[in-house]
Amino acid sequence: MADSMAQLSRSRDLDKLLLRPGHLVGPTFEPGPDLRDDLQQYARVLVVGAGGLGCELLKDLALSGFRNLEVIDMDRIEVSNLNRQFLFRLEDVGKPKAEVAAKRVMERVSGVNIVPHFCRIEDKELEFYNDFNIIVLGLDSIEARSYINAVACGFLEYDSDDKPREETIKPMVDGGTEGFKGHARIIVPGVTPCFECTIWLFPPQVKFPLCTLAETPRTAAHCIEYAHLIKWDEAVKRAELFGIPGVTYSLTQGVVKNIIPAIASTNAIISAACALETLKIATGCSKTLSNYLTYNGVEGLHTKVTEFLKDKDCLVCGPGILIELDTSVTLQKFIDLLEEHPKLLLSRASVSHHGKNLYMQAPPVLEEMTRSNLNLRLFDLMDKIPKDIIHVTGTTSKGDHKTSCLRKLRVVFKGIDGVTDMDMAGGA
Repeated sequence: MADSMAQLSRSRDLDKLLLRPGHLVGPTFEPGPDLRDDLQQYARVLVVGAGGLGCELLKDLALSGFRNLEVIDMDRIEVSNLNRQFLFRLEDVGKPKAEVAAKRVMERVSGVNIVPHFCRIEDKELEFYNDFNIIVLGLDSIEARSYINAVACGFLEYDSDDKPREETIKPMVDGGTEGFKGHARIIVPGVTPCFECTIWLFPPQVKFPLCTLAETPRTAAHCIEYAHLIKWDEAVKRAELFGIPGVTYSLTQGVVKNIIPAIASTNAIISAACALETLKIATGCSKTLSNYLTYNGVEGLHTKVTEFLKDKDCLVCGPGILIELDTSVTLQKFIDLLEEHPKLLLSRASVSHHGKNLYMQAPPVLEEMTRSNLNLRLFDLMDKIPKDIIHVTGTTSKGDHKTSCLRKLRVVFKGIDGVTDMDMAGGA
């Protein structure tokens, strides 16, 4: 009896959105109980990250009618997490965040099923991500966002008029917080700007000149970074030598790991916005955000929505980089060309075609299994298709910093029927 009453209470506000027509609904919205049932039965949502924002997202999505949720996170719970990641307790320290978060939400919200994945996002096959209707990001890393963005955009296909095929679009909802500031945005690959289209929104990480660190330190941060690069146990001694106060453990963590203090209320606000946008995308019960919401609670409360434009030449969400090849090119030669290509500069590349691994750099067992393909013609490995999409994953360098990335390529083979002069005109 209590469970049924709780279910009715939770669905009351949801029914107001899903069972009634309105003036701000999406173009495909059809109100009715079937829509609510479909949301609970068929909608599959992946939450990436089970930290401060991820905990809130799992709770909000479960209470918003979603029943099939999965969460992926590679971290274990630390004592410092407990002040804002409300699903965790002191006895959980050392346990995987994803597993504990899933367990706690399922204990509190009846009927929801949450599958946890305790691993790196790169450890999952691409097809794992393709099984979800919507991907919701609760990450604190630019690199992780870029990777998931590339994965989702990698499923996108364009028709002959370079328009995205609707059935291949994998929507994402991205949230982020920094102290009393935060953002929520929707990314509809091929329609709205993807993460890479607006990478300029994120400021570069602060770097300190080595000469300043070694010879003329002026702040506590300089002393901490010097100790991080040379010897950890000399951080306080370095500060004392130059008469600089303020070298504490929390500041040390903040400088070395680029940690910004997290505020529980900010996570709750941004999560609510992200959960609502996820519900809009899944049901069409309202028009979605267009397309970037910023929140600032430093002085009072300020929110603003900005509509950013898609970069038509984006390497990630565009139709794909066009590469023109001879049919004689082997897979090994193709991988070598990726390192030299001016738009790619990919090292240690792994290659897949329609979900089939042509060559994998890791793990060792897959490398050994696919090694024999290196001496075969790429044209044969692609089933002699004159032009088609393949995906490559590798490492790219920006200065001294290396990051993993995934790129979509349109491979065109010369001299094969079905390849037009127009195809060749854009060859790299």
